[in-house]
Amino acid sequence: MIVVTGATGTVGSEVVRQLNAAGQKVRALVRDPAKAEKLKGANVEIAKGDLTQPETVRAALQGADKLFLLFTGENLPAVEAKVVEEAKKAGVKHIVYLSVMGAEMEPGIALGRGHRATEKAIEAAGIQHTFLRPSGFMTNMFNNLDSIKAQGKFYGPWGDGKMGIIHPADIAAVAVKALTTSGHEGKAYVLTGSESINNGEQAKILGQAVGKPIEYIAVPPEAAADSMLKGGMPKGYVDMLIEFSGAVRAGFTAATTGDVEKVLGRKPKTFADWSKENAAAFK
Repeated sequence: MIVVTGATGTVGSEVVRQLNAAGQKVRALVRDPAKAEKLKGANVEIAKGDLTQPETVRAALQGADKLFLLFTGENLPAVEAKVVEEAKKAGVKHIVYLSVMGAEMEPGIALGRGHRATEKAIEAAGIQHTFLRPSGFMTNMFNNLDSIKAQGKFYGPWGDGKMGIIHPADIAAVAVKALTTSGHEGKAYVLTGSESINNGEQAKILGQAVGKPIEYIAVPPEAAADSMLKGGMPKGYVDMLIEFSGAVRAGFTAATTGDVEKVLGRKPKTFADWSKENAAAFK
């Protein structure tokens, strides 16, 4: 039995879908079962739970031998450390953990430090593990959906910084390989697409797929932070995003790797592929 956390999210739902298609028994841990309709399948069991509530995690891990761990809430290191503790008690033999690109860099930035703390907790627990360290998700473009539809523009503090953005389905495919085949224990994969592009280039590619010009407008980090705060984002999360945007502008996210191809035996999907798949949403 493989337990998948974050199962209704962008990557987690794709992990569940691919495991189900491969005939693997899956237990999808979700906070709201009403939102899990798309996860249903012949091999999928839905378990209600919350990673911030250890007793629900404990119940979900019973009888499981593998865990796909993904968490996006506040107090990430503390919450995930408790999940790792419960996994060890339950006898989980292998954890595939969704970390972040640059987590291994010390001292690094806050986003990376939080994930590295969890990686260290997994290592200390003595459980076999595979760390997935992806670059930015192509699906982050959906954050700009309203302004693109209304204005043909989107805004951000990324400057001209490049990133080897990746299709979440490719992240999930690597996770499924690590969960279902041997040879990935003790490995850390840095997952990127095959091309490093900036937001202006993404705008052009998406515009071609949608059939209308789309423009990226770079804004100062301070203005972006103010907009996020006014939109209701927690200050701690805003600070982390702004710090990350500085790393993007400085070129720290421009590298690409061959890890997706090494694991899957094929090249990762391009942003043009993603744009064609999702063009209708932006029209």
